[in-house]
Amino acid sequence: MQPRIATFFNRNLLIARSAICVAAVAMACCLILPGLNGAALAQSAATTVTQPGPQAVPGFWDPRRRPDRPDLSKLTVIRFLTETDYPPFNFTGPDGNPAGFNVDLARLLCEEIKVTCTVQMRRFETLLDAIASNRGDAIIASLAVTPQTRARLDFTDPYYRAPARFVARKDAVLAEVRPEYLEGKKVGAISGSSHEAYLKAMFTDAELRPYANDDALRAGLRRGEVDFIFGDAISLAFWINGTDSEACCAFSGGPFVESRYFGEGIGIGVRKGNDLLRQSLNWALFRLWEKGRYTDLWLKYFSVSPF
Repeated sequence: MQPRIATFFNRNLLIARSAICVAAVAMACCLILPGLNGAALAQSAATTVTQPGPQAVPGFWDPRRRPDRPDLSKLTVIRFLTETDYPPFNFTGPDGNPAGFNVDLARLLCEEIKVTCTVQMRRFETLLDAIASNRGDAIIASLAVTPQTRARLDFTDPYYRAPARFVARKDAVLAEVRPEYLEGKKVGAISGSSHEAYLKAMFTDAELRPYANDDALRAGLRRGEVDFIFGDAISLAFWINGTDSEACCAFSGGPFVESRYFGEGIGIGVRKGNDLLRQSLNWALFRLWEKGRYTDLWLKYFSVSPF
């Protein structure tokens, strides 16, 4: 079955099939997005989601620091690259086209800038090399901003973080988690992870229990081996809301976002020196946040907020 190219233009969705050559075998499929409308689709989908509290949506944009509008007329096309399999951020939809939070965000950015875009799915480990060899213009694939990635790319402002949170069984949830509250409590974390390192540094009176992987960690909480687990809030949110948790557990306290342990955030990576594209994406991200469209998109995907 051949991958599909979906073309969006003036509210009309035209779908055409296109063969992908052997040289592009890393590409799972390619989605063409125009800089025109389509907002009604995202808004109507978002209305079916129960609105969480005001802290549920991450905010990285300061209304007092409005970015200047760059010369968008110099942009003729944006070739986005994303990962093949990291749901709900990137995955192949039922129609064979790229789907997920990052893909929908790329669509909204293109509508705001009013430029035609493509989204190409590639294996995560090939993304940086693809940008370096001019096979794409921007990576929108939940790529963390770190000293290592900054050495190869320039980044937009963060558009979300991957915070850390505690989870407990529902009969033991705490509204707030402080080090003194966990004195003598058994707390699980993935062995060798930044979450384990944070617990060792900040929650010194807790009894730390290391686990080999996520499955073992979560099973340990369900079985009562530990009182709390501490880990990536985004994956934990999907576990809590999914069937694997058997409705056992819930978040305790709020998010932890210490950049020394959990990174600077997730940005869109562009080729070094491509200031026009980086500034255009920053301007469009701010506009989407200002209009409430980023919030609508976030709530569409995260019914249990990681924040």
